[in-house]
Amino acid sequence: MIEYKELHANDELEQVWESSTEKPVLLFKHSTTCPISAKAYGQFQTFLESADQALDSYLVKVIEDRAVSNQIAEMTDVKHESPQIFLIKDKEILWHTSHSKITVENIGEAVRGVAK
Repeated sequence: MIEYKELHANDELEQVWESSTEKPVLLFKHSTTCPISAKAYGQFQTFLESADQALDSYLVKVIEDRAVSNQIAEMTDVKHESPQIFLIKDKEILWHTSHSKITVENIGEAVRGVAK
């Protein structure tokens, strides 16, 4: 099981970005007011509950922590969407997707070859 940590500040995001050189990072952007995001969040949590990969996991609430959400879009050069998920390693985006494509299966497939 993998526990996630919430990010609330841009300096925390910078630390996560740096830490991706040591271990892959799964970063989930969540809108607490959106039913589609709630479903994706459930898939994210289910994946984490059964995962045994060596990776760190983080969550950003896009409404509550808008500055961090915006910084992710700038750092990754990926247009903001929510829900949205990223797999980051060595400060590079290896995979990202959004909305209904955030499933346990898709997350598992993305991390399978990266996190051991």
